[in-house]
Amino acid sequence: MFKEIKQVLQEQFQYRDLIFRMASFEIKAKYQIHYLGAIWQILNPSIQIAIYWFVFGLGIRGGNPVTTKLGEVPFFLWMLMGLIPWFFISPSIVGGSNSVHQKVSLVSKMKFPISLLPTTKLFVNSFQFITMLSLLFIVLFIYGIYPTLHWIQLVYYIGCLFIFLFSFALLSSTIATLVRDYQMLLQSMMRMLLYLSPILWDPNGDRVPDWISNILKLNPFYYILTGIRSSFLGESWFFEDITYTIYFWLFTFALLYFGAKTHLKFRNNFMDYL
Repeated sequence: MFKEIKQVLQEQFQYRDLIFRMASFEIKAKYQIHYLGAIWQILNPSIQIAIYWFVFGLGIRGGNPVTTKLGEVPFFLWMLMGLIPWFFISPSIVGGSNSVHQKVSLVSKMKFPISLLPTTKLFVNSFQFITMLSLLFIVLFIYGIYPTLHWIQLVYYIGCLFIFLFSFALLSSTIATLVRDYQMLLQSMMRMLLYLSPILWDPNGDRVPDWISNILKLNPFYYILTGIRSSFLGESWFFEDITYTIYFWLFTFALLYFGAKTHLKFRNNFMDYL
């Protein structure tokens, strides 16, 4: 059962230098024809943040803060804590699923484990994520929110995020190579998940019935995003809801297992499908 997982993880470790080199090359190639270059890594999400804040923060909420366990939090700050991780999640899911098909010429000419391609896409997007996360720390300090002991578990939740994205991208890239319609479906699903995740609104609010909140919690991104936000605000520890934590890891392990098994089964025939 663990043989497939072990093989895929060993490939990531063995070829880690190649992953970094391919990721660095892709980042340079992505922005080399733009006058502003890598500045777009900050400028593009900043424009989206401004739009979401104007529509949801000022338009829908009228500038009202979000009520949390520890009191009221400005909506702009609350939104940033969910939106910045989402800017990493969404392109990693969509790009990771398309990573094998997108690199068809590379796959046909070079001999290396194809399982590196989803991981490379993950590392490409992580550069922007780290930059935006650093800016979030500055914004938190401006709003008077300083590090507490709860910030330690950010390492845990970011680790959850990377492991889940890798597991999903491994399975998704295989499916997207075999069935091209899957990529279009996934893009539509990610647009929908933006509004079904605790990013632009609070699913735990008074107006939301408990049964709806419980259904929304089946979304694994719910676990990660609320955990990151709870860490910043010092609301709770991840082990306080052990049932939800076990659910997330069982879900993630199932993705990793089926992703590794499916990938290894079909990857020798990827060129036939491409």
